[in-house]
Amino acid sequence: MRTSLIIRGVRLAAAMLVLSSFVSTASVMSKIKVTKDPQKTRADYVSRMQQQTSPPATDATLGSLWVSGGALTNIQSDYKASRINDLVTIVVVQRTTAQATGNVGSQRDFNTSSGISGLAGYIKPTSALSNLLTAQSSTKLKGTGSTDASTTMNTNLAGQVIAVLPNGNLVVEAERMVAINNQKETMLVRGVLRPGDIKPDNSALSTVLSNLEVELKGKGVVSDATRPPNPLIRALLWFIGF
Repeated sequence: MRTSLIIRGVRLAAAMLVLSSFVSTASVMSKIKVTKDPQKTRADYVSRMQQQTSPPATDATLGSLWVSGGALTNIQSDYKASRINDLVTIVVVQRTTAQATGNVGSQRDFNTSSGISGLAGYIKPTSALSNLLTAQSSTKLKGTGSTDASTTMNTNLAGQVIAVLPNGNLVVEAERMVAINNQKETMLVRGVLRPGDIKPDNSALSTVLSNLEVELKGKGVVSDATRPPNPLIRALLWFIGF
């Protein structure tokens, strides 16, 4: 009984020490916490997309007033997104399914028998020497494995054109934040869209976006309950004895 009390006291002291170090570390980390700047993330994405696209050759003639990208060059243009800050509806339809199975089977048998039937041509060996070695070996292996993964995401987001690439393609971005009962979910969709892929209702499927980036983040009571504890908390729980 006394030994168990001593062990519990040692664990409690160690737990208090770990807890105090965790609190001090958390306070220091909160001061030096670096937040991601969404403007910088957007600028980096646009810069990366612009580097992947070479500007088209200009067809302007010296002294001419005609510009191919002028406002009245395309008489049949409509309200579909084509310029910076134009709105466009992105229909997210993502379905990913991966399945793999494998079977392995092998078998190997080995039999051997050795003995002496004659010695020096005249002397017959005894029965003990006629069967010196008899060995048998058998190996069998059979393995079966399978893996199956599936991801489905369906939603509609209203975004806007954040950049126009030199070849005319549009860089679109849509973001939505929903907060319900202390749980906040943020969804971000970003990609490169070809103007011809925009439907007459000013919508575009996510399947036609190149360099697609889809991010779904959650923060709140649900995320806190499903997030695994960090190593310090796990060590603290081990010291306490739970």
